[in-house]
Amino acid sequence: MENPVAVVGGAGRIGRLVVAGLLERGEEVRVLSRRPRGAQAGAEPHQADVRDRQSLSLPLAGLSAVVISVEPGTANSGPDSPEATMYRGVLNVLDAATAGGEKPHIVLVSQIYVTRKNHPINRTGRMLDMRLAGEDAIRRSGLPYTVVRPSWLTGGSGGTGVRLEQGDTGDGEITRQDVADAVVQSLYSPAARSLTFEMYNTSGGVRADWDDLFSTLTPDSH
Repeated sequence: MENPVAVVGGAGRIGRLVVAGLLERGEEVRVLSRRPRGAQAGAEPHQADVRDRQSLSLPLAGLSAVVISVEPGTANSGPDSPEATMYRGVLNVLDAATAGGEKPHIVLVSQIYVTRKNHPINRTGRMLDMRLAGEDAIRRSGLPYTVVRPSWLTGGSGGTGVRLEQGDTGDGEITRQDVADAVVQSLYSPAARSLTFEMYNTSGGVRADWDDLFSTLTPDSH
């Protein structure tokens, strides 16, 4: 890419895999984290917090793309709540990343169930509502974007069968590596623009080409 790629939450379990995938492609990568010391060699670490707009100004300037993969918080209100991270934090990232007139591709790692408000997960700080509000903010931003909704996260090397769905009606599991691969591939595939999709592993089989998987999906209507 012409300009750097920032991974917000790049020291986390999915974020680190995304960073590794981007470095393998020779990209200039900025890792934003509250504790960035664990950033991989070759990446540029920045101490930043999505809840602190000022901390985002420098590392989110002049980018080709921004990946957002942050923990939602577990408090019902306040600075450790899903509202502070997954909604207001996303707004802060969008504001900082476009302050200089740039229009980077935004990839948000969200989750399944965001439209199922009665799910027990939503009892913690309205987590699902806040994730959906963050998604909606990105969809309204006018920026190129991809919203990835992983199912239940597991370990493993990935690289086997993957099913992409839309409509948020399914259930299942997906490896973090497969999620990271989808995030990285979405930055290079025109077919991934304006998509919101869920991800699940399938039993057996070899994964199809990412462009082919993305092309089976329907872009969001605005």
